[in-house]
Amino acid sequence: MADVNFGRLAAEDDLTAGQAPGSGAAPQPGSGMYDLVELLFFAYRDFISDPDAILSEIGFGRAHHRILHFVSRNPGLSVAELLDILKITKQSLGRVLKQLVDEGYIYQREGPFDRRQRLLYPTDQGRTMAERLSAPQFARFAAAIEATGAADAEAARRFLMAMVNEKERDRVAALLKGDQGTRDDR
Repeated sequence: MADVNFGRLAAEDDLTAGQAPGSGAAPQPGSGMYDLVELLFFAYRDFISDPDAILSEIGFGRAHHRILHFVSRNPGLSVAELLDILKITKQSLGRVLKQLVDEGYIYQREGPFDRRQRLLYPTDQGRTMAERLSAPQFARFAAAIEATGAADAEAARRFLMAMVNEKERDRVAALLKGDQGTRDDR
């Protein structure tokens, strides 16, 4: 496996071998790029394993987790904003959101100026579940930062942001800062 130092990739030549910069061409088999892709798969698998176990206890899945996460982090989020964040269909969101509302994890309010707008809020039960789901993920991040250092964590933050679609980066950065624009009911 390539030795990855987020400050500078140790196997940088392996990562770009056989492809033009920015070309999107597939890397050569055995290049360090495959290692990065596979490491992301493994990291994601382990990152979601603890929440998946908790969710399975109550018959929920990853879509429930994502909705609970973003609604808990952004109370008053509109359904339209949530659809834009998750990039899923209204039908997919509707099914999962209905279950979260019916089981008391999220509640909805009409918008203050447009009664057709639905604003989403976590209930106490929803907030507690979101915290329970994120706790093992925070612990995993804390352990990784302890093992690699704060400078690597900051480099990983930049790396992950660079992985986000370029057209979405400003929106994601604003979301991370808690700046969803002018939400009238906050």
